[in-house]
Amino acid sequence: MLRTPTGGAPKKGAAGTAGSAGQLVSIGTVLTTLRDEFPEVTISKIRFLEAEGLVEPRRTPSGYRKFSTDDVERLARILRLQRDHYLPLKVIREQLDALDRGEQVRIPAPAAHGESVEGGARTAGYGEADAERPTVGRVGRAELIAAAEVDEAQLGEWESYGLVAEEPGGGFDAEAVTVARLIADLGRFGLEPRHLRAVKAAADREAGLVEQLVAPLRRHRNPQTRTHAEATMKELAGLSVRLHEAFVEAALGVRLH
Repeated sequence: MLRTPTGGAPKKGAAGTAGSAGQLVSIGTVLTTLRDEFPEVTISKIRFLEAEGLVEPRRTPSGYRKFSTDDVERLARILRLQRDHYLPLKVIREQLDALDRGEQVRIPAPAAHGESVEGGARTAGYGEADAERPTVGRVGRAELIAAAEVDEAQLGEWESYGLVAEEPGGGFDAEAVTVARLIADLGRFGLEPRHLRAVKAAADREAGLVEQLVAPLRRHRNPQTRTHAEATMKELAGLSVRLHEAFVEAALGVRLH
């Protein structure tokens, strides 16, 4: 059964009221809080979830959003259900509505390669999600489409531009799911797959540079050196991502964090 730490679900109608700490925070603070667990979350994503009626922050007289503790917890639960269980928003909304009515809710088991997200179910509390976070291998086309909230035609277009691709043995890995969600989010701002080809090409070039630097370590006879190669690759990848972000910030004259 999904439950909150206090035994009840935060009421949708109560969203926007002060949480247990009696403090309302800005959307920027919410973003900073959520990014500890959800690095890919964006302000546009939070606004989209609000537009879909999944969270209802309070508005100040000047129109600024103010989020309560319950709002932030609710957002985290929504994002966790999307990430860990690949549930579409329609299903998440139905589950949250059921919780608001005090009903018990069952979560579909995390999808593995060759399985549907509706192929099984397990009982768990919201608070148990972190302790029992699943290790997801691959998901099928239906699961990817549900996770990104798009249709088959859109996925096919992404594939035609080389933005996402199935693994050799079939299915999509977790990184492809993340990419698909980000492409869908950007699409809401009018960015089309053809616009993102250059982004993908730049990422491929960066990955190629990292692999070139790490290749000698990977071929080394010493197992410890080969293990060090993997750690080095992760560190280089992280630095590359941070550099890319810094370049974008400098070009736009904005701070993302």
